[in-house]
Amino acid sequence: MEKNKDIETSLKLFVVLSRAYRSVNDLANKSIQRFELNPTEFAVLELLYHKGDTPLQQIGGKILIASGSITYVVDKLEKKGLLSRRQCLKDRRVTYASLTKAGKELMEEIFPQHEQYIQNIQASLNTEEKESLIFLLKKLGHGAKE
Repeated sequence: MEKNKDIETSLKLFVVLSRAYRSVNDLANKSIQRFELNPTEFAVLELLYHKGDTPLQQIGGKILIASGSITYVVDKLEKKGLLSRRQCLKDRRVTYASLTKAGKELMEEIFPQHEQYIQNIQASLNTEEKESLIFLLKKLGHGAKE
C-alpha cells in the first residue's frame, strides 16, 4: 500500500511541477514579448549581458537550445544591431557573439524591468521558501540524471 501512495505522489508531483513551470514560463514570456523579442533572443542577449562575449558553439548549451537554432537567432539579433560576431584571434575556428552598444543599452533598459516582473511572479514565496525550492528542484534534477 505504501508503494502505491509513493507512486501516486510521484505522479501528482510531476503534474504540479509541470503546471507550475508552464504558468511561470508563460508569464515570463509575456514579459519578454513586451520588448519585441522572443524568449530565445532574450536568452541570448541576457547570456551575453551577464557573461560577456561567448563562443557561438557554447551558447546553445548555456541557454538550452539546439545548436542549429543559434545561427538563426544570432543572425536575427545581428540584423537588429544588437549583437555582432567576432573571430577569435587565437583560434580562427571560434567565433564569439558580442553585444553591440545598442544591445547593451537595450539590456540595461529592459533587464531591470524583466527582473522585477520575475520577482512579482514569485511574490507568493518568501526568500526561505525560494531557497528551499531551489535546493529541492536541484536535488530532483540531479537525482533524475542518475
